[in-house]
Parts: sequence; structure tokens; C-alpha cells
Amino acid sequence: MPNYTARDILDNPLNTLRLQGYVGKILRIKLTEQTTEIVSTYDYVPKYLGGRELCNKIFWDEVPAGTDCFDPGNKLIYMTGATTATGVPTGGRTEMTGIAANNLPTQYSFSGIGGWIGAEFKFAGYDGIIIEGKAPEHTYVVIDDDKVEFKSADELWGLKVHDTQKALIDMHGVDFKCMVIGPAGEHLVRNASITTSNDNVMAKSGFGAVFGSKNLKAIICRGTGVVPVADVKKVLELRLEMGSPFMRPSPVQPQDRQGLPGSDAKGEWVRGNISCSYGCNQHCNCLMMGTNSVFTDEKINHVEKCVSPFAYGFVTDVPNNMAANWMTKQNHMQPCKLLSREFPAPDPTDPYFEEINKPILPDVFDFWKPDFEKGNLINELCNEYGIDKWDMIIWILPWFAMGQKEGVFDDMDLGMPVDVESSEFVSAIIEQMVYRSSEMGNLLAEGMARATRALGKEKFADTIYHGRRSQMLPGSPQVDLPISMETAWGHSFHWQGRGFEASISKPTWLATTIELMTSSRDMQTIEHHHDQYEKYLEIVADPYNSQVLVDSIIMNEQKGEMKDSVTCCDWQSPDLWWTSMEAEMYAAATGYPMTEQELAQSADRSKLLYRAILIRNFNRDRDMEVGAVWPGICIPDSWGEVADWDGFNKLVDRYYETRGWDKATSWPYRETWEKYGLGDIADEMEQIGKLPLRP
Repeated sequence: MPNYTARDILDNPLNTLRLQGYVGKILRIKLTEQTTEIVSTYDYVPKYLGGRELCNKIFWDEVPAGTDCFDPGNKLIYMTGATTATGVPTGGRTEMTGIAANNLPTQYSFSGIGGWIGAEFKFAGYDGIIIEGKAPEHTYVVIDDDKVEFKSADELWGLKVHDTQKALIDMHGVDFKCMVIGPAGEHLVRNASITTSNDNVMAKSGFGAVFGSKNLKAIICRGTGVVPVADVKKVLELRLEMGSPFMRPSPVQPQDRQGLPGSDAKGEWVRGNISCSYGCNQHCNCLMMGTNSVFTDEKINHVEKCVSPFAYGFVTDVPNNMAANWMTKQNHMQPCKLLSREFPAPDPTDPYFEEINKPILPDVFDFWKPDFEKGNLINELCNEYGIDKWDMIIWILPWFAMGQKEGVFDDMDLGMPVDVESSEFVSAIIEQMVYRSSEMGNLLAEGMARATRALGKEKFADTIYHGRRSQMLPGSPQVDLPISMETAWGHSFHWQGRGFEASISKPTWLATTIELMTSSRDMQTIEHHHDQYEKYLEIVADPYNSQVLVDSIIMNEQKGEMKDSVTCCDWQSPDLWWTSMEAEMYAAATGYPMTEQELAQSADRSKLLYRAILIRNFNRDRDMEVGAVWPGICIPDSWGEVADWDGFNKLVDRYYETRGWDKATSWPYRETWEKYGLGDIADEMEQIGKLPLRP
């Protein structure tokens, strides 16, 4: 295995040394000119690892302040990681960044995706692509090793996602992998997604709408090359160890036929565990098989995620226990293991066994009764039109359910009764949104946060729903919940103690709120806050003044940056008792002996690059951040608790100070930028008046 150091690479002006794992080229796609150029990956790595960190660096260098999401100057930067296509488990995850359509206010953000497309790009010789400009006509891009063509997408424009994929296969063959948008992206629906060949979806930031704004329907790729790996033996060891002993490299594992528990609803599906990307040994998705297609008479198979079952029935929230977030060495697991057929046996000799496994009962919502056919309808419409299933199932349809019960739509004429129990209503409202074919559909296409403000936030967002009941309080009393479950940056609640997946403790929702606060999107789809239960016991007595909680937040943020840069999957990382895992993955792929400390420093560098963009391009500061998250944590959690203003601001102070950021502005000090090799950013921050002085 080559034993290069970072200095060896950086001090070699001829770039004759090459880290393994990378293939050396980034493809710049100039849509306006219909031309391409090559950028050397070695202009950036290993200082900027790859994935999201490398995306952040390129965006900082190339996209000035004042650029909007639908401007041709907005660049979508898509990067693989050093582990992609190497066989390192879970290394198939890849990242895209750019100015997001689905944020409020509009900001720089990111989205991750699994699938085979990242590996195919690397087999073609590219570590990533930079998409810039706007095509003069409807276009798709064909990448065939080093040959790149721009082709008319007129015949594809208007097609649904799977019809687009089938048409591309018919034209180019099954060897090409693709990422495509559906009609939602074409109509600039702000939560439009991008879908890969095997139904993995990049949805969280609305980059499907940015594709549409660029007249870009699809990118397809075929690669015939190979990706060099520094240490094949270590890769094989990782494949056996990561997830062991509960997960095994294997084909699809069919599970028992499933119905809708606790209901008399007719319908069933067959679940199977599959891997979502090249080289993965974790079979963590649900494969919903044998369902009826909305558009054909055929039975269909389609990949679904954790949110999809709530389309079938949304009576209660998700049950939980302390061990889901705060684990012990005797009883811990990654989420992928929870979905394994070989579910780990609990160890009752654990001194904390009863505490961490005590059930946290979910809130009762009563949004809609179980209905198998309607659930299929919702999931397939989202898949085919290319819209964020999360927004539809967790936010938009519950908003209609709560609003209808509270009478907020009584004076509106939508051309049909508001009734989320009706398949006809659900189908109509989704189609109106996708095609912007009604006043309400056009509003929803702008995103829920913008829609409720246009309608009147006081009535259409802040009206209290009287149907939420807590099962953790005696007598299951009503607990206030606004009909729009909006949190910060134009997204809905997730793991924040209220709204969806709310059955978590106060220290946990304080942590997830800080993680959201310094980002620009829901972070619990990548960070999923986890730590050791012994630390929780140190935190719980006084979470607002807990350095242990701040350190836990920063550890989870670091792991999130690592996962999106090395890259690996959130289902596998972090392993709280194998803290060097991500560094070992990187070293096995590249030959660079990455240490835990170096990787943590690189993760912090990525976070700082992200922060630099938010500060320079979008005027991010403390008032904006605290103001964005504060209203949400004033809503009662499942125990009726709300945040304390003074206490929360003390926690924010401690977090900023630990990060090396000025607590008055939230802007990093010069020594913080320079510590991570970002002195040029400090210089630019000083020029624009956003470099604080130490008090």
C-alpha cells in the first residue's frame, strides 16, 4: 500500500504521485455553450477529500453572492468520494450541492443520493461533474467514457420518471446509468427530485427544479474503466466487519408478506432488503413488491424509504426508546441493523438495559386511516412525477388533514372537498401541484413555507390543531401543534421533539435543533443524532449548560461531513465504538494513512467552507439562525416541555465558542479559518466586513 502523506502530494508540482481511489478528473458541463472541459481532481485532493467537502470548495471559488437558485449562474456540483466504486461498503453514496430551490430563504444547500450512477461516473473516468449555465433547448447529456454529447430532450420532456428511464434505455442501452427529472422538475416545483436508475432519489433541496431551470432533463453515463484501490485486503476486511455480525453481503433477502398492522385495511406487500448502491453490503431499504400501478394494469416493484409506510396510514407518530439515540456498548446498533432479518438479541445484563429500552409512546395524530390502495397511489405519484415524498407525506397532506379538521379551508373553493381520506382528492392535489394547474397547486409548487405565507401565515400555518394527543402524559391530553409543521429554512420538523418522529428526549431535540440551526436544510437525514448513553446521563440534568452536549453535537456534525465527503452511508456511520472506521475506509481506498484526527479536521474544514458560503452569499448570522429555529421549539414536545430562551441562548453561546466562532455574530475568527488552511477566506471575510475581532 502506498504510504503517501499530504505533504508528499501537495509538494509535488508535477502531480506524478497519485492517490488511489480517485480517477483524477472532474467534468465541467457548460450547458449554455454545449461544451465541456476537464478539471484535475488533484488540484483539490487530499486537502478537500471529495464528496460534499470538494463541492463546497468549488462552489466557494466559483459562485458569487447575489446568484439565485434559478439563475444560469447557479452551479450544481456533483461529487463522488474516494470510496465510490472501490468495493468499500456503503461507498456508493454521492453528493450534489448548489443554491437550493426548496429553501426559505433561498440558500446554498446539498443533497445525497445512492445508486449506481456515481460508480458509473468513476468508471468513465470522472470523480464528479460541474453543471453550469442553461441549455438553449430541452437537453440531456450523454457521457460515454471520454465522449460527451448534448442531445435534444424534446421527446423526453413531459415524460414521467420511469418512462424517461425506459426511453433512455431504449435509445442507448442498459449499460448506461442515468439521473433524470420528472414533470415536477420541468415545471420548477421547488421540491422536485432527481432520480437515479435504481430509484434512489435526491430530493431534499429541490435540485430537480434547478435541473428544469437549466433545461436539463437527464444525464446518462457509461464507463468501461476501473477504479484503482490501494489496499484490496483491507477493503475485503471492511466488507466483513462493517455491520457484522448482523448484516451480510448477499442478494435480495425477501421478508414476510406485510399488511397494515392494527387495521382491517385490505392490501399487503412483500418486503425485501436490498443494497442501494455499488459495493454496499448493507441491505437497508424496504422493497415494496406486488403493488398495483396507478398508471398501468401491471404489478410493480419499487424502492421505498422510511417515510413511505406513512402514506398507507398516519394515525400515530413513530414509537421510540432511548436506545435509538443514546446507546450502550452492550446494546447498540446502526439503523441498518434494525432492518436486518438477523436482528441482534438484546443483552439484559446491561446495567442500563431497562432505561434505554423503556418505550416512548408516539403522539396520536389521526391524520388519515390505513388505506393500502391510497398509500400506493401517494408513493407512486411521488416516484413518477419526481417530487419529494417527505414533503408530501409528512407536511403537505397532514396540513390538509389538520386544516380541514380546524376549518381553515371552509371559505375556500378548491373545486372539490378537502379530504385526505379520498384518493381522488390526493391524486388531484398532487397533479395540480406538479403541473401548476390551479391556484392552490401553483402555491404548493412554491413549497409549503412560501404557500402558507402567500395564503396568510397566521391562519394557514399557525392555527392550532386540536387532534394531537400525547401518550406520554396522563390521560393523553391535547398538545398544541400548528397545522403547518414548519421548522427552519423552509423544511418540516424531523427528530425535533414535535411534528414527525418527535418521540425523543429534550437533550436530543436541543442537539438536533442546533444541528439544523447552522445548516440550511433538515440534517437528521444525514446526522441522525447518536451518542453514548453514559454521556446522556451527564447531559440530562442541565442540558443548556452542558459542554458534553455541545461536544456530542459537534461529533455528529463531523461524522455527517465525513459521511458526505469520504463517502459512506448514514445507515452505517457513526459506529460509536469503532471511531476510526471512516478513516480506515479512506485509507483502504486511497493509500493515504488518514488518522481520526486528520479526518475530523477535514470535516471541520468542510463545515467552515459551507459556513463561508452561507455568510458571504446569504448573509448568515446569529440572529438569522436563532430566529429560524426558535419558534419551533416553543411548541410543546410529547411531555409538554418547551425551550427556555435564556437557556437556549447559553447553549448557542457555548456551541459557537467551542467552534471558534464569535458568539455575537456566529462568524468564525481569523485564527479559526487559518487553523484549517483557509486563510484566503479570512482575507475575503475581512474585506466584506464579516471577520470579527476577538473581544
